Amino acid sequence: MRHPYVIHDTLCLDPSDPDWRFAGIVEKGYRALVARNAIANRWRMISSALILCVIALDSSGAIDSAPANTPSIITGNKVNLSSKIPFNELGQEVTVPPAAISVQARDVPWDAGGVIEVSWKPAPDTGTATKWVIERSEALQTGLTPWAFVAEVPIDETVVLAPKLSASASYFFSVTAVGPEGSSAVATTKNAVTPEWNFFIGAKLPLFCAILVVSACVIYYILAARRGRPMKVRRIAALEAITDAVGRATEMGRSILFVPGIQDMDNIQTVAGITVLGHVSKTAAEYDAAIEVPTSRSLVMEAAREAVQASYLAAGRADAYNADGIRYITDEQFGFVAYVSGRMVREKPAACFYMGCFFAESLILAETGNSIGAIQIAGTAESSQLPFFVAACDYTLIGEEFMAASAYLSGEPDQMGSLKGQDVAKAIAATLIIVGVVLATGAALAPQGTMASALEWLKGVLGS
Repeated sequence: MRHPYVIHDTLCLDPSDPDWRFAGIVEKGYRALVARNAIANRWRMISSALILCVIALDSSGAIDSAPANTPSIITGNKVNLSSKIPFNELGQEVTVPPAAISVQARDVPWDAGGVIEVSWKPAPDTGTATKWVIERSEALQTGLTPWAFVAEVPIDETVVLAPKLSASASYFFSVTAVGPEGSSAVATTKNAVTPEWNFFIGAKLPLFCAILVVSACVIYYILAARRGRPMKVRRIAALEAITDAVGRATEMGRSILFVPGIQDMDNIQTVAGITVLGHVSKTAAEYDAAIEVPTSRSLVMEAAREAVQASYLAAGRADAYNADGIRYITDEQFGFVAYVSGRMVREKPAACFYMGCFFAESLILAETGNSIGAIQIAGTAESSQLPFFVAACDYTLIGEEFMAASAYLSGEPDQMGSLKGQDVAKAIAATLIIVGVVLATGAALAPQGTMASALEWLKGVLGS
């Protein structure tokens, strides 16, 4: 068994009366270079003399040999001992041998920077230690920053990742074994390590592959639709009822009310609502029915006017287009709702469309429309408002149906192919979810079985 050495040093202006100070404890059998250096301020020597005292200990910690001082006072930055003695490179004061040896730190490859992997080898005897405590210190030109906690792992683990580091800084790491009887000596890395930024992040590879698969599906079906391949899309009752609702308004001689939500054009639901408005206004132009579009955002008003005007032009009824029917009311939520509700009670439109992003006003609008006997068709992706629309409206587009309305109504090959490609990607995702659930269930029932191994493999593939 290798017995440790204890090293003391002193800054000695009077060699006959040195003031010894504990410098470190090291294990026998290595070459050491003891220095007062710039990394640890307490080891820096300006012009004083340096004397080293080496005491050998036996396995119980008792002095095994007489103190052996360096033969003469040595000046300068460092002294090279002829005996083979290792030491803590950063010069921390310790009272027991280190439990970790060969502490290594390396930058984690293929990441976005900011993560360093710290590994070490445990000493042959770690005593009663139960855990490792890992700390870090940033290396500056003036020295080291205070040691900061990184992680705490069980004694049987020897690798840990240090996250949330600066990509422009260099770090030293220390490892200490902790147990009921106290802590071991601090073992540190020899060199500072800098986390490096990489162009390609390996952890995002599954996401990159998923994007490629979805893109390939969308492109394939778009090209197939352009070649004339029919794209089957299930019938959506709410969209099929648009023609009936506009026809009913025409027969009754009443107007059509279209509310494109209460959000601005940066909301995708508003964009989807304007798309549906184009189809509704085109049908209204063909049936010679009046359409009103109150908006709560000025930019939405302009977009709605352009969509309606384009629809009237496409229907050959440009002269029937009335820009005054599309107006801005107010940005205030319930002020807008009060106006629309009052307008509905006074004008009694025969058909009401609510297509966009809605919040608390959804029930107010839907109940008001229901009270005047209008046929109502709603569509939104706000799950909290769907129950109110379902309860009070005749037809409701739910979530994905609302987003797919543009492709469903237009029948354009590019939109239909894109919709079909997304459906295939969703089917793949649903299949992976089902497989994951089955494997997780099997792993819970048999932790050491084949399903547990397959689950870990799937997690690795998906990057989870």
